[in-house]
Amino acid sequence: MNITICFDKLDPAPWVQGLQQAFPGATVSAWTPGAPPADHAIVWAPPQQFIDEQPGLQTLFNIGAGVDALLQLKLPPALKVVRLDDAGMSVQMAEYVCHAVIRYFREFDGYDADTQLGKWSYRKPRSRADFAVGVMGLGVLGERVAKALQVFDFPVNGYSRSPKDLPGIRCFSGAQALPEFLAATRVLVNLMPLTAETENILNKGTLSQLQPGGYVINVARGKHLVDEDLLALIASGHLAGATLDVFRTEPLPADHVFWQQPKITVTPHTSARTLREESIAQIVGKMQALQRGEPIRGVVDHQRGY
Repeated sequence: MNITICFDKLDPAPWVQGLQQAFPGATVSAWTPGAPPADHAIVWAPPQQFIDEQPGLQTLFNIGAGVDALLQLKLPPALKVVRLDDAGMSVQMAEYVCHAVIRYFREFDGYDADTQLGKWSYRKPRSRADFAVGVMGLGVLGERVAKALQVFDFPVNGYSRSPKDLPGIRCFSGAQALPEFLAATRVLVNLMPLTAETENILNKGTLSQLQPGGYVINVARGKHLVDEDLLALIASGHLAGATLDVFRTEPLPADHVFWQQPKITVTPHTSARTLREESIAQIVGKMQALQRGEPIRGVVDHQRGY
């Protein structure tokens, strides 16, 4: 079995070494233009040239949870695209979102501002019952986030394209249920896959349906959010603020208004990073399952986009 690794702006050497150690029966190499054909590939933002030069590929393993950029390439119809199920990302995402929700709920940003002024202050405790959290996207990451939020006794709503049944979580599904989901939500967490249908889904129309004083946490893709609409709703007072980890342009340009908006917390796309050892173990396990003719999880539906 020949395995090639093609990364954009990432050093493939540790992955080549780790994969070779985990799968000694395979031949593993980093891709260069004109390289010999491979059976499987592990990729991050590969160029179209790579796809064109590897017509015999059976599977394309993406080292991130999102595959929107990969599906923009011209891919052979029979090529199996596989995304990571978790590989250590879900617990990181749960940490990040719980921190953002609690920071907003407990008004720690206000305490931070006061301490900078040397001010000793108290704020009246708020009721969790008034801070329902809605998780948009109930895949592996979304489900883990929703379950983690339950630990802190927040009412948790979940929204997905197809019906889900998660204990203790009020689940909504389908486009017709989106308004009801938003109206029941004060803190909105976006974990939707980016597709033609979900691009710009966080806009004036949808965000206006959140409960007054709502808060937005976007940890999916920057193209989900209409920046100007978020800023306008914060300025109007309908939204209390946002925590944003993803942006339309990354790194976020130095002159972008988000940097200067005190009610927006910016982090550099770090909510859930790919962990190499866990990813390699998962990918090797899936390759071995394919060798045995067994089905694997994470195969992307090209039509649905995830």
